[in-house]
Amino acid sequence: MPIFNNKKLCVFLMGLIVFPSCLAQTYKNIYGWDANSNQRIESFLNSTIIINERKVAVFDCDGTLLGQTPYYLADEAIYQFAEIEYAHKKDSLSRAKMKIINKMLRTDNVSEAYLQLRIDFLAGLTPEVIEHIGNQCFHEKYQNKIYPELRQLLANLQAYGFEVWVLSASPELLYQEFVHKNLGIPKNRILGVKSVISHGKVTNQIIYPIPQGQGKAEAIQTFIKARPLMVCGNSRGDLEMMNESVGLKLIVNPDNEQIKKGASAGDMNGYTVKQYWIMHDGLILYCNDIPNFAHHYIAKDLHVKENKSNSKPTKISR
Repeated sequence: MPIFNNKKLCVFLMGLIVFPSCLAQTYKNIYGWDANSNQRIESFLNSTIIINERKVAVFDCDGTLLGQTPYYLADEAIYQFAEIEYAHKKDSLSRAKMKIINKMLRTDNVSEAYLQLRIDFLAGLTPEVIEHIGNQCFHEKYQNKIYPELRQLLANLQAYGFEVWVLSASPELLYQEFVHKNLGIPKNRILGVKSVISHGKVTNQIIYPIPQGQGKAEAIQTFIKARPLMVCGNSRGDLEMMNESVGLKLIVNPDNEQIKKGASAGDMNGYTVKQYWIMHDGLILYCNDIPNFAHHYIAKDLHVKENKSNSKPTKISR
């Protein structure tokens, strides 16, 4: 019976000690995305195996990890809570909260003023109550809205040793519980609009930077403190965040109808979201985001404009 040369055996065993993570880092194809997309993601992930420093991936939430039709979860959760707790009461607190709801309905829902109104409404509640509001709305109306393709992508990132972060313009406490429980991302890596907590209750004092537009890039630098290797978003609001990536940039269901114009468009001025990312080497990906009108949406009762639906194209054209 042949006997291993002791020197060769030692080298072999040392190889197992030094490279165990490399042996485990095997890409699993993402069902629902085409071969070219899978190949590009796999090649990128394999290129990161040799990196010994923090490997960070950052994701937007609404429209990127989670479907946003017919309405944003943050808005539906707030409107539903208002309907149950305040809408039919005459006390001063209820009147004040419904006044905020009426302001929300008249304010641009991507403006900083709107983000402040959300926090104004939640002020006075405990963090636990706010987490429950978001978690309850998710389970009632949105639990089937997490894109299966993104679940598979997150599993691949975990296998390759990435830190996964979520960066959203929705209230942080409203999203942390259900995102953590359903995607396995630690709560301290689920970042949204933050507000000061004092004496156990949330206040209306927002903590900057606000993760919207340029604020998302600033939030990466302020809270995450590392340049991400991968960033994934879906809209104009994710532009600056995605440009923080030093590696792969993924764009989910990009709009190809509305041409962004003016100062608010930034570098995207004159282009649709899809056109811009095709020009800037973004990887265009599609997921089904179809509204389920079997649910009763309070936002519909309040005549809130529906978000655009997205059906995965049978033939993807760039």
